[in-house]
Amino acid sequence: MVMNRQIFTIEQVNNYVKSLMDNDPLLQDLWIRGEISNFKRHSSGHMYFTLKDNQARIKCVFFKYYGESLNFIPSDGMSVLVRGNISLYSKDGQYQLYVRYMEKDGIGELYAAFETLKNKLREEGLFRQEYKKPLPAYPKRIAIITSHTGAAVHDVIKVISKRNPTVDILIIPVMVQGEYAKDQISAAINYANTREDIDILIVGRGGGSIEELWAFNEEKVARAIFSSRIPVISAVGHETDFTIADLVADVRAATPSAAGEIAVTEISNIYETLNILNRRLQDSITHKLKDLDNYLNNLSNSYVLKYPERWFAAYDQRLDYAMEKIRANMTNVMSTKSDRFVRAVSYLEILNPLSIMMRGFSIVTDIEKGDIIRSIDQLHENMKVKIHLTDGNATCNITSKEKEPANEY
Repeated sequence: MVMNRQIFTIEQVNNYVKSLMDNDPLLQDLWIRGEISNFKRHSSGHMYFTLKDNQARIKCVFFKYYGESLNFIPSDGMSVLVRGNISLYSKDGQYQLYVRYMEKDGIGELYAAFETLKNKLREEGLFRQEYKKPLPAYPKRIAIITSHTGAAVHDVIKVISKRNPTVDILIIPVMVQGEYAKDQISAAINYANTREDIDILIVGRGGGSIEELWAFNEEKVARAIFSSRIPVISAVGHETDFTIADLVADVRAATPSAAGEIAVTEISNIYETLNILNRRLQDSITHKLKDLDNYLNNLSNSYVLKYPERWFAAYDQRLDYAMEKIRANMTNVMSTKSDRFVRAVSYLEILNPLSIMMRGFSIVTDIEKGDIIRSIDQLHENMKVKIHLTDGNATCNITSKEKEPANEY
């Protein structure tokens, strides 16, 4: 039995649903509170974003002619109140909110958490430039910490292999979103630092909403990056995406592909540099050889080598002159020393007590004390004294003494 069937095209169905929405008074003027995510501003000036809460999300369009009255710039994580109408975009069957008005409703929870952690880590100094490690100019092995199924890892591998196929690539697969992503990412960073064969770490993923990128805003991941002894390139999302990992990393790449370009110098540039250095070395050797050749030519034509006997004759003459000068100086010194010696001997002869004794004088000393007797007052009867003469000594007893009267002038 053949039944009558009314067949519709997809366009007819979508248009019908659209007409239902467009004629529903509730859907034509409603207010919605939510948090902005995945915000994009088209070159035309139209804004496209997702409005979400803890349970659901809805796509939104904010055309340029409505958005010109805004006194702020919408961004991911911002909580807003919007007014508009719900309708169906017939081309892909997607219903969305067409925003006519928007106002701020405070900062979203994720954005607030982001700002709190950013301020905390900044105060601790984790973003300071002095802790940024330089990237090695010619790495031998690069480790990429990301999802092994995402497009980001393929982009990085493609760029690195194209720029320098001699660089080894190690993939450390991790979850890049979800509850366990932060633990896997931080553990992978710590593991890489136990190896001695890794020169650079690239940590990141492709683009996404703030929720999808949130693992790279976790404190655990930030501290693992900061503690890494291996330089870290952060490559999270697109150029407009910014995470805590970007602030802590040694270098931030706008995209995963850009990370590959930053990490590896093109091998053609390396070859060019080697050629330049080779030419400089050859030029340097050539110049050095020319300088040595000129030196040898000048030396072979020098006066010394042409007339060596004259050179030695001049030195013989200088030597004779020096010897004569030395002899003269020695004679003068000896003469001076001899005169000083003769004068010293004369002074000693004058002061020599034996010379005085030769003229009939003697020296008397106390036998007991050894003192020289200089006055009659030092003598007493029965005292023993010794008389010193030039040719011997004599011992005497004092039997009497007589003091001379003082001379009067």
